[in-house]
Parts: sequence; C-alpha cells; structure tokens
Amino acid sequence: MDPVMNRIMQAQELASSGDRAGARSAFENVWRDVGTDPLHVVTLAHYMADVQDDPAAELRWDLRALEAADSLTDARAQEHHSSLQVAGFYPSLHLNLAADYNKLGRVAEAHEHLTKAEGAAGTLTDDGYGRMIRGAIARLRAEFDRDH
Repeated sequence: MDPVMNRIMQAQELASSGDRAGARSAFENVWRDVGTDPLHVVTLAHYMADVQDDPAAELRWDLRALEAADSLTDARAQEHHSSLQVAGFYPSLHLNLAADYNKLGRVAEAHEHLTKAEGAAGTLTDDGYGRMIRGAIARLRAEFDRDH
C-alpha cells in the first residue's frame, strides 16, 4: 500500500473508533500532502466528509470526492486493490450527496443524487459492502418518500 493510503487508513481507523475530532485532524494533515492523485483525493474526501459536524462542510467534501472519482481510472484504482472499479464508487458517493442535500433541505438535488445512487447500485457486488450501501440507499429512499 502506498504511504498516502496508509495515512488515510490510519485516520479512518480513528473515525471508526469514534474519534471524529482526531480523525478530522489526521485527515487535514494528510490533505495538505495529498496532491492531485484522484485515488487519494476521492478516498480522503469521502472519509473526511463523514467526520464533519457541519452539513455544508460535509457536502463540500462529498463534492470533492465525486469530482475526483470522475477523473479516476480503473487502472489507477486497481494499483491499490485489484478488485476496484471506479463504477463501484458511485453508489456510495451519490448516496452521501443525497443525504447531504437532504440535511440541507435541498430536496431537488437530494432526489437527483438518490436516483443516481439507485441507478449505480447495480455495480455493487453481493457482499457485505454492497448490501450495506444498497440498504442505506433503500432507507434513504423510504425516508425521502415519507418526508417529501
């Protein structure tokens, strides 16, 4: 694994253990050094969004992640792990954006990204991660349909 991905994963371990402030600080340190590699940017921004307390900041990080994914190639992703395909990133990225926009009361944008997440979900494999993301999409759809 490359050194930047190691640092990102170490910061994510802090987030997973419940230390959101520590993770945010660690991610900020990595961000200063991350450069322009789209794999590094998409990974860091995707995780950084999850440790934000302000929904607008969360949205900004999730938008950075989506933008980076748009310039990421399968070949670059597979340098990190041979099973990765960029198409598999989009269900989660659009799900997060839908949730962000929903929190901010931006219903049309939330609906647009939720629909994109649903459309991209077919790229997910039938493993724990795929089931988790499909389940989260379904829960957000049910919440969205109930509230709007």
